[in-house]
Amino acid sequence: MTAGVSIEVQDARCRFRHVSGNTIDALAGVDVTVQPGEFVCLVGRSGHGKSTLLRAIAGLTPLSSGIVQVGGTTVDGPSVDRGMVFQEDTVFPWMRVIDNVAFGLKNKGLSAQQATDIAKDWLQRVDLADFAASWPRELSGGMRKRVAIATVFATEAPLLLMDEPFGALDYVTRLSLYGLLTELWSRTGRTIVFVTHDIEEALILADRILVIKDGGVADDLRVSLPRPRDEERRASPEAVAITKTITRHLGLAELLDRHAGEAQK
Repeated sequence: MTAGVSIEVQDARCRFRHVSGNTIDALAGVDVTVQPGEFVCLVGRSGHGKSTLLRAIAGLTPLSSGIVQVGGTTVDGPSVDRGMVFQEDTVFPWMRVIDNVAFGLKNKGLSAQQATDIAKDWLQRVDLADFAASWPRELSGGMRKRVAIATVFATEAPLLLMDEPFGALDYVTRLSLYGLLTELWSRTGRTIVFVTHDIEEALILADRILVIKDGGVADDLRVSLPRPRDEERRASPEAVAITKTITRHLGLAELLDRHAGEAQK
């Protein structure tokens, strides 16, 4: 089993120049420590730095200053030790399902037979063994996400980074994928950092929820709810308290109160 790795982010700053000529601090001095094997969700409103932080950890977005270390090694670019799943489909449409899963393995130097054997095993784990020879266009959106999940787990990357991967899927499909992802995570011990704007999604998945606001970490919330986190557990006092804290940080509580007041007029 591939163990997860630690993440250390120290005073991470990322500054962009807007087309208007103004500078934007996408990250404004972020300090974060993630322990090996943790499942951490980054929650926040659009444009506040969630995806920028994730991409900095992935090595896809360079920092203006500060440092990111994964497993004690400074991040200076992408690495096969950091698997990435995006919101958009990352399944190659010109490859059959099994070739998609085997692609990263072959790039790591495995033989075609070794890569195929491992790919078959992971397709079995995500309940797609019968679709190994299918083309991605023949699959539903949820099935293509299963292919993407199998692909990143198959490479044995100790760190998996996910940027709103289920955002475009319907609610029932998302619930199914939550169960699959948490099962694979618990069995493999990988470290996962998962970006979402959905508080319920974070409550279902995370050990910790980092609330990202104005380019920084506004709060670091532990989630000790037993798994699986069904509707009853998500309605528990702990879950309600976490939800209220997040909505307060994001300014949503005031917005809901205002709308409620206007509706009563």
